[in-house]
Amino acid sequence: MSKAKYIGVFGRRNSGKSSLINTISGQKVAIVSDTPGTTTDPVKKRMEIFGVGPVVLVDTAGIDDEGELGSQRVAKTVEVISQIDVALLLFTNNEFGKFERELAHQFAEESIPIIIVHNQSDIIPLKSEISAELNFAYKCDVLEFSCSLLDENEQQELVSVLTSLIIKAISSSPYNHKALFENLVQKDDVVVLVCPIDSEAPEGRLILPQMNAIRELLDKEATAVVLQPQNLDSYIKSNSNIKLVVTDSQAFDAVCDVLPNHIPLTGFSVLLARSKGNFDHYLNGTPAIDCLKDGDRVLILESCSHHSSCDDIGRVKIPALLNRRTGKNILWDIVAGLDPLPSNITDYKLVIQCGGCMITNRQLASRLKSALKMGVPVTNYGMTLAWCMGIYDRATALFKQSEE
Repeated sequence: MSKAKYIGVFGRRNSGKSSLINTISGQKVAIVSDTPGTTTDPVKKRMEIFGVGPVVLVDTAGIDDEGELGSQRVAKTVEVISQIDVALLLFTNNEFGKFERELAHQFAEESIPIIIVHNQSDIIPLKSEISAELNFAYKCDVLEFSCSLLDENEQQELVSVLTSLIIKAISSSPYNHKALFENLVQKDDVVVLVCPIDSEAPEGRLILPQMNAIRELLDKEATAVVLQPQNLDSYIKSNSNIKLVVTDSQAFDAVCDVLPNHIPLTGFSVLLARSKGNFDHYLNGTPAIDCLKDGDRVLILESCSHHSSCDDIGRVKIPALLNRRTGKNILWDIVAGLDPLPSNITDYKLVIQCGGCMITNRQLASRLKSALKMGVPVTNYGMTLAWCMGIYDRATALFKQSEE
């Protein structure tokens, strides 16, 4: 069950961004007008692309907008860059100038695949020398496009070409996720998933990493056994063919108390960290917990907004465990959702990211970028809990072996 890929559509005012989204989606999603600056805040349209799955098309304001309000619109457009997996960069009239080149440079810096689209090509065709120059400069596909072809079949064929380029760009993205159980589980293996039901569990549902784990095990034709911590001991005693136990991080202690050392153990959050591409950073950053001193600041990053409770992992349990582990007076800050990180990131001695199950790999990488760039150690909820509970080496050993 993968997160939707975000496809950002960028360009100057009246370059046809909204029309392009309407044409691709087959619906009138974005407002189309001859008046420059019609699109203000980014507009999102969710759809399915065969071969990719769910995607979100993001219509942005013109990058050449002017005035005080225009500057705010442009700032919103730039914010979108941190959230997208693929960029469609539109230009018209063979004018690929300062605005477009600055954007293309930003996409390249963020390793975001680009598709350059010369829109309104039915009016003014793309010059071959410009196409060749852009293809060479940005190592990307360049497409002639129009949203107003009279021939419906010809229009659909053009949409199909663009869709195929989007699929190609997504498949080449460096932010594609690794399967949760890659190199860990094979057909017919038995994997026990320990899923405690407490105040943090969604009403009537499992949390997303648990659901993803079950689905992936079914796809691998492995056997998924789902139970609560209090039922683990009796299951172990009556079954000797367990390949792996995966537990919610909060139950590490309870599981370790009954699980024999020869049975591999890890957590859903640790699995997710490896899957989403930040595992090495977390491995390097987690030991910084024991280097914390009185008055040090720690930043908690929640990537989804939710009502906190007395059992809240990031706001209650992790601070309590770190204070107990270190014996220090630590200062805590929390940033929720996809709100920007504090500009004074170097004031923090550690950044602790949630599992990131509600955001894409690209969004997570962007979220941690400033801390990593400035040398601030990063870790995540599950690996922090494992460290504080003294079972970190056991919870990560299986992954280290699988990479060798």
